[in-house]
Amino acid sequence: YNLRRRPFVDNKVPCMNDSRLILVTGVTGYVGGRLVPKLLDAGYRVRCIVRDPERIRDFPWAKRVEVFACDMSHKERAVEVMQGVDTAYYLIHGRQGGRYAAHRDLDVARVFAESADEAGVKRIIYLGELVDPAGNLSPYLRSRHETGYLLRQGGVPVTEFRAGMIVGSGSALFEMVRYLTEREPLLVCPAWFFSQAQPIAIRDVLSYLVAALETPESVGRMIEIGGPTRLTYADMLLAYAHERGLKRRLIRTPIYAPLLSAYWVHMITPIHWRVVLPLIEGLHASLIVRDETARRLFPHIQPIDFATAVHLALGRIQRDNVETSWADALVTSLGDRKPYDFSVQEGMFIERRHLSLDLEPATVFRAYTGIGGARGWMYMDWAWALRGWMDKAIGGVGLRRGRRHPDDIRAGEALDFWRVEAVEKDRLMRLQAEMKVPGKAWLEFQSDPQEGGGTLFTVTAYFDAHGLPGFLYWYAMWPFHKFIFDGLARRLASRARVLAHSYQ
Repeated sequence: YNLRRRPFVDNKVPCMNDSRLILVTGVTGYVGGRLVPKLLDAGYRVRCIVRDPERIRDFPWAKRVEVFACDMSHKERAVEVMQGVDTAYYLIHGRQGGRYAAHRDLDVARVFAESADEAGVKRIIYLGELVDPAGNLSPYLRSRHETGYLLRQGGVPVTEFRAGMIVGSGSALFEMVRYLTEREPLLVCPAWFFSQAQPIAIRDVLSYLVAALETPESVGRMIEIGGPTRLTYADMLLAYAHERGLKRRLIRTPIYAPLLSAYWVHMITPIHWRVVLPLIEGLHASLIVRDETARRLFPHIQPIDFATAVHLALGRIQRDNVETSWADALVTSLGDRKPYDFSVQEGMFIERRHLSLDLEPATVFRAYTGIGGARGWMYMDWAWALRGWMDKAIGGVGLRRGRRHPDDIRAGEALDFWRVEAVEKDRLMRLQAEMKVPGKAWLEFQSDPQEGGGTLFTVTAYFDAHGLPGFLYWYAMWPFHKFIFDGLARRLASRARVLAHSYQ
């Protein structure tokens, strides 16, 4: 049962101006998604490579760039999409879900370097991580270090930036600091809290990445970048608390316990332990800038301090300006369409609920695309919170990831324990479950115009069960769906009516 639609990209290169063509990989990531608009504003042509173009379809800059679908492990395709590229940004790194296979990262880097050489790319810019190469690195951090080495073994000159932990609205470090400080008045601090680091603001990272294009002296160099001050993680928590006017007490302990710490952070914050663990492992040694190459090559870039970076990040969150993040009833007046129907198609369980609303599709669309995050799930929020807590307890993502913006939504971003798979303006939003379930699950909302006016509002739950556990899970949850999804549909219809009145 195919839930996917064709990608919006046709892989044809549009005719643009004569400025240099810049290739950016990793555009669905935290840095890549912010780098692209900076390059466009600087006047460059930009080509983006993604495995699933649907994930960037709704980005504000998507129509201003060339978009190619490509898995960078496929060399022939990689060579093809690199044709005509002047400089390529390598912002790819492996997923931290499941068992992390560091060797795959290295294989992709090797293919990328060889493909860039064959395609005639003049330069590669790589953003790595500030590490102590003599330290006892985790497989993840060692692979990040070795990725730069493999890129340099190709025939294309490489500029490698090694950045400290990145601070900015939505960054893993910032969210970790924010949630721990906001929620824990008394913090028991393992030893890694007191290792020195040199966090750097995301705006400064982007400034270095863009400035390197016009700095020929940076070609072939390894450049360490960090903020102007050296801080421990404990210092960062206290600086955040000061910015927010909070009083926090830290209790120091001699234990290091990175895995235990990662699980603790996982339960307190929205961040999964597999994302947190590399950050904590990196703090086993001091992550500080040891040479001043960046200062000599880019004297015009003056990195801001941590306190300023926190102030700016909080301002973005308060303005809902984070770039890169979740009395109507069921009626029978639907002609031959039942208010509720259940079917099994090609082994997939499908459960639909329909409401006929005397509203515009755009209003209904705005109602259901605003669910989740701080606004909650409209009905039986405690049940959604309990499901999120249970997911956290078994190593899942939980419900606390929230959403990037309270009203704006786009494909590819997280929404609590869902991933937004597709958004069609005024018509559809489909979410794919990222909580732990024995199968694959989707929740889809549709707002279709009806003949004679009004909107047919449909809420559909899909479940692709895996084996007997999936079968048993579905039928165990099915009775609860009656209350939760019926109530959700009614509350969303009520919200749509409130929104309609607010327009008048």
